[in-house]
Amino acid sequence: MRMLEDTTVFQSDVEIYNKYTPYLVAVDCIIFGFIESELRLLIIKRVINPCKGSWSLMGGFVCPDESMDEAAYRILYDLTGLKDLYMTQLYTHGNTDRDPGARVISTSYYSLIKIQDINPHHEMISNARWCPINELPELIFDHSKMVEMALDSLRDEAHRKPIGFELLPPKFTLPQLQSLYEAIYQQKFDKRNFRKSMLKMNLLDQLDEKNREDSKKGAWLYRFNEEKYKELLRQGFFFNIPV
Repeated sequence: MRMLEDTTVFQSDVEIYNKYTPYLVAVDCIIFGFIESELRLLIIKRVINPCKGSWSLMGGFVCPDESMDEAAYRILYDLTGLKDLYMTQLYTHGNTDRDPGARVISTSYYSLIKIQDINPHHEMISNARWCPINELPELIFDHSKMVEMALDSLRDEAHRKPIGFELLPPKFTLPQLQSLYEAIYQQKFDKRNFRKSMLKMNLLDQLDEKNREDSKKGAWLYRFNEEKYKELLRQGFFFNIPV
């Protein structure tokens, strides 16, 4: 008798699920890079309708055997050829009219990438380009809103976590570091105060090398010490960029 009751309940549960219309589930990736003192966004020219030929974020549907995170990492890898990238889930967008093609619920992610690590071939086959964040074309659907939310999140996180280093090459100068944060926050920082704040945290290792591309005298190269940061974090260290 007990087994019969359990079966009846199970059948009733299935009927409840069947009452609802299934929807498409997708992920969209907001991919930031930094080059030539500019924060840039990787966008693609859409090759399918609706909105064929318009500019779009890179996205796609979630496969039946994938989690949301797995789908986002797959899309990032297909576009860039890179693994182990910095990525964080941002928001789920579910307005009923957000996609004219069908009812699509999409979760957005933003990622930080070292542009110089990408094989240009991946960008070519994806009709992708790096666009300065202040010169973005009109994007499809609600993608502009996704970018706006990602920028807000990046700015909120970057002054209290060292995620900005995800956008720099392994070796960088202090002027390059300052230029990065100025691009993120769209404001100028006092050179002396910025350097003092960065060096005071004791997270940068000065290398026995100089970058002589910008001047004969050259600027010392530094490297972010991730292991030191993790150790200091365990001791209650608080990363802070005054903005």
